[in-house]
Amino acid sequence: MGIIEVIVLAILQGLTEFLPISSSAHLILPSQILGWQDQGLAFDVAVHAGSLLAVVLYFREEVGRMAVSWVQSFSGKQDKDSKLSWLIILGTIPAGLAGFIFKDFIEENLRNTTVIAATTIVFGLLLWWADRQASQLKDEYQVSVKNVVIIGLAQVLALIPGTSRSGITITAGLMVGLTRKAAARFSFLLSIPLIAAAGGYQAIKLSQEIVPVDWAAIGWGTLLSFISAYACIHYFLILVEKVGMLPFVIYRLILGLVLIFFFI
Repeated sequence: MGIIEVIVLAILQGLTEFLPISSSAHLILPSQILGWQDQGLAFDVAVHAGSLLAVVLYFREEVGRMAVSWVQSFSGKQDKDSKLSWLIILGTIPAGLAGFIFKDFIEENLRNTTVIAATTIVFGLLLWWADRQASQLKDEYQVSVKNVVIIGLAQVLALIPGTSRSGITITAGLMVGLTRKAAARFSFLLSIPLIAAAGGYQAIKLSQEIVPVDWAAIGWGTLLSFISAYACIHYFLILVEKVGMLPFVIYRLILGLVLIFFFI
């Protein structure tokens, strides 16, 4: 990979992992427009590691409290952090199982420009509707088991390229009554076990292959995805309270139309 490819793809991964605008739609554009080759499994693992490190460090206080409370919950001690920990685990199960079962089918049949363009537009409109209709009364500590099941099942749809994991989980969070900021925070916390599982699965696959590794690209990819993801989380949480989801909806509609007119 050239240095320009490393910079563009790493920053795109870091930003689109957490913005509700679809990472698949953005990662397909450079390859289609510039003719870039697939970045390879090792680089995928690196940029996912950067994104995971960013979200864990950003929510380090919450993650630390949740981890301690989760361990203590086995001895019968329950509090809001242990409850949230168990709900995060519950919300991860549907997408984890679906990804394990349907990953190959999705890669072979749904990873194309037509699907990505359609889902970018359709789920963008759904995000707009949820943002307008939601009651927005609860924070992330007030979610119920039923709420989390709904959000977890919605996260399964993110396996379809173009949907956006953060976009669909924020949409579902708004639908069950979370505030914009709480829906985003819950979505980001929910991403931690899923990114870790996906990265671990890719790392296992990588360990079974004998391929040359560009360590410079790996290092820069990890660093740049970490920086862009960390900045994205910070500024998105500020922006979403002030302007809502409409700018991201408009961006998704434009992006979907660009994909349709140029590549379909």
